[in-house]
Amino acid sequence: MQRDGTILNARLAAAIVGLGHGQTLVIADAGLPIPPGVDLLDLALVPGVPGFLQTLRAVAAALAVESAVVASECAERNPAVYRAIGALLEGVTLRQVSHAELKQMLPAARLVVRTGECSPYANVVLVGGVTF
Repeated sequence: MQRDGTILNARLAAAIVGLGHGQTLVIADAGLPIPPGVDLLDLALVPGVPGFLQTLRAVAAALAVESAVVASECAERNPAVYRAIGALLEGVTLRQVSHAELKQMLPAARLVVRTGECSPYANVVLVGGVTF
């Protein structure tokens, strides 16, 4: 459920507006393998553009997020991104699973948003909340 109208990309805005309570939207780095059949919005332009955190910041501002899931490997292998995820999603329950488990969550996602991020484990599964 969208909290405001700041997202300009029509497909992403529609996905946010249409995301029901408990459904998931994934913000992914450029290297996350997306299974066939999963709805993918590929925003990647060149390495680093748009960045993972830039994309997460915009989506988190527009989406009512109930909880989020990150790969436990992110905390060790990409601590700056891990800390930034926590800061951007302040007050949201942040659960850790293995990277393999995170990849298993992709087929259930309503949308995967691929960024140009080229740092390891920069992926997050956002679980939709409600605004009431």
